[in-house]
Amino acid sequence: MLNTELTPATSHRVLRSLALRTLTTDSDAFVPAPSQLDNGDEALYADKSGTYTKGVLQAGIGVVDPAAYQSFKKALASGDPADFEKIIVGGTRTLNGPQGGLAFYLDCLDGGQFVSPPAPALASEAYATELVELYWASLLRDVAFTDYAGNAIAQQAATELSGMPAYAGPRDAASQVTPDLLFRGGFAGDTSGPYVSQFLLQPTAFGSLPITQQYVTNQAHVDFMLDPAEFLNVQNGIDTGKKLTPGAALYLHDGRGLAAYTHDDVLYEAYFIAYLVLSAFNKLNPGNPYKHSKTQNGFATMGGPDFAATLAAVAKEALKAVWYQKWWVHLRHRPESGGAIVYLIKTGLGGTIEGQVSNTVLISNALKTSFTANGNSYFLSQAFPEGSPTHPAYPTGHGAVAGACITVLKFFFDGTQTIRPLLNAAGLEVVEPDPSGLALNTYTGADRDSLDINGELNKLAHNISYGHGIHAGIHWRSDTETSIQLGEATALSYLRDAARTYNERFSVSLTKVDGSTATITNP
Repeated sequence: MLNTELTPATSHRVLRSLALRTLTTDSDAFVPAPSQLDNGDEALYADKSGTYTKGVLQAGIGVVDPAAYQSFKKALASGDPADFEKIIVGGTRTLNGPQGGLAFYLDCLDGGQFVSPPAPALASEAYATELVELYWASLLRDVAFTDYAGNAIAQQAATELSGMPAYAGPRDAASQVTPDLLFRGGFAGDTSGPYVSQFLLQPTAFGSLPITQQYVTNQAHVDFMLDPAEFLNVQNGIDTGKKLTPGAALYLHDGRGLAAYTHDDVLYEAYFIAYLVLSAFNKLNPGNPYKHSKTQNGFATMGGPDFAATLAAVAKEALKAVWYQKWWVHLRHRPESGGAIVYLIKTGLGGTIEGQVSNTVLISNALKTSFTANGNSYFLSQAFPEGSPTHPAYPTGHGAVAGACITVLKFFFDGTQTIRPLLNAAGLEVVEPDPSGLALNTYTGADRDSLDINGELNKLAHNISYGHGIHAGIHWRSDTETSIQLGEATALSYLRDAARTYNERFSVSLTKVDGSTATITNP
């Protein structure tokens, strides 16, 4: 029998839906679009030696073919799919999805309403310092994080970076970089506890499928792109014939392991697994309307299926936002290109390009040590035979997805909860990987009782983005810092718009990566 009875809860849903969509669209449309500024390198260097051109036909090391570059820029200017098919590439490798940056949004602000500040310019001290850090990271790729304190290379890296005013990483109370602080982020919780977040170490389950977090890594001490011919082939998108050699599945304990993880991961994989770990704790955000309900629990809304689906949804929006910034604003080149400029200058070929880097990196101990360790090569060694993906460096997709997804997890779960009691309730302990990666050891540091969910989520975001960046050699530190905040902003916009669609009334607060509080309500 057809039920034609209308109730207050179900009446006029189509018109109410239209009104909600219109209200949300109008509200988003009136958020001003900020000015989008790049670092000036593309305009400064006519040969584009400071600009991303990988995959486009190259005229030589550090220099793109002018006609090919014009075909590339024509496509970016017109946005016409047909023009993208006319880009003159140098080999068989294709550009990584530039048109994704032009996709429109139905669930949050548009990509043009988010902003990332200009990246460090090629000739700046910040650029040179970031390149110094990358050379050190390449030398420490196969050193366990727990061994940094006693490792001579890590000690040298900490000493050199301590003396660099432009270094943007964390320092101790005496303004020194210690080995334990290397390659860490600067958000709350990043410098506490083990280097690797508990969300990348603790066992969990995907339904009835148990998950032990051991990941396939790659053969140690095998790096790539250290000679001119190989470098130029990679820039042109020509397959060098070299391949990764997978190794055993290990706990994530060193830079190569984190790089290998991010080489093959689904972009929001780490945060979905973190969601599984958090679900076992059953500590909902205090603002969740079902936290204290005696008659209901959340499910399609404000419950498990909603949590999981929202992670995927914000990951997509954050990726579109970062792709807009990459291709249509910044066009920042990859660290491998910075290493190529160093190679040209140090071998007397600096006059073949217009772009130059600060002497800070050219006389650095990092470069000298890398040169010797890599068979007298000035190139920045890469963890992957193809080097970076074929899209601009800044900002980073892994970082933006990280910022978006940890924001969702903070929205749904109580980030103020300390980790250890939650683990102890399940018969677990705060852990860190053994230097071999074969086992987990109980972490006994004095700060183990102060580690909380928010801090470990912030650390997780940096672990993944630095794994894909600093440790692999394919992203700059500043790529990650800016990207996490871009992803956070995208997620907050998504959550504010989504909140209006819920029937439940709630006010949910969460701690942003800068320490401030964001509150999302559905009054």
